[in-house]
Formats: sequence, structure tokens, C-alpha cells
Amino acid sequence: MKTLKTLAIVAFLFIGQNSFAQAKSYQETVVENPTANEDLKVVSDYLDALVNNKMAVVESLLSDGYVGTGPSDGDTETKAEHIANWKEAHKVRTNEKNEYVTNTFRVLDGDLKGDWVSTWGTYSFREDGKDIVLPYQFTADVKDGKIQRSVIYYDNLAVVNALGYTITPPEKN
Repeated sequence: MKTLKTLAIVAFLFIGQNSFAQAKSYQETVVENPTANEDLKVVSDYLDALVNNKMAVVESLLSDGYVGTGPSDGDTETKAEHIANWKEAHKVRTNEKNEYVTNTFRVLDGDLKGDWVSTWGTYSFREDGKDIVLPYQFTADVKDGKIQRSVIYYDNLAVVNALGYTITPPEKN
């Protein structure tokens, strides 16, 4: 019975999503970013400064109201928290590298309205004598030459495992 309820919910969500997605066409929602070159440069400069521990440059490329989200649902950080977290990371990481490709687009309306730069990359570093390779997806909203908000996705568990941590399941009662 539980499986049947789950299937019904999934089917409902899928049908509802398709109905919503068909309300507007792609061309009515997303268009070419008219400030593409400038926005791509902001994000590339930010990513390069982040990995090369140039935190003054990072600070200059984030808006004062910057909010970063991810990698998990509910994870958020302010500009100050973001910079502090990276300063701590640079204390224990060496041999940092970042390879990525970017794309940009403009969302015309709704909660995601704005000029977005999407990055697909691989960040690698050495920590605690271990080489870590971290594939990621980062998307940033750029306005007036500054990153306003961003979202990043990567596999936290892969990093934890690569650093040698293990997960112990709870004991069954």
C-alpha cells in the first residue's frame, strides 16, 4: 500500500510539473544574456580568486547582500561567512586547481529573474595528505558586476569519504 501511495504522489507531481512547464515556452522564460561577456568574466574572476586565495578580489565581486546556498537543502551563507569559510579551507588545503566551463542566460520573470552564469567544473586539492577531486555545479546571479546570490551542488559524502571518514549506521533496536 505504501508503494502505491508513493507512486500516486510521484505521478501527481510529474503531471503537475509538466502542466506548469507547458504554461510558458522556453523562449518566454529564458533568453540570451545581453551582458554575457561581462557576467562570465565576473564569475570566472571570482572562481579563480577563490581557488588562488585572493580573498580581497572575492570580496569585491560579491554584493554586500550576497547569499550562497547549497550544497544541501537549507545550507546558506552570507558574504562574510563565505569568505571566512574559504579562509579556513585555505589553511589546510594545498595544490588547489579548478577546471570549469561556463554558460550564461537571462531569466525573464519569477523568483529566478536575472542574469545567471552556470558553471560545471572540477575542483581538486590536497588535504590531510589526501588528493580530493570534487565535481561541482555552481550557478550565480550577476547584477551590476557583482554576484548577488549563488547555488552550488556537490557530493559532500564523496569528500568526507575521501578524507577517510566513515559512516556508521544506527544500531537496530
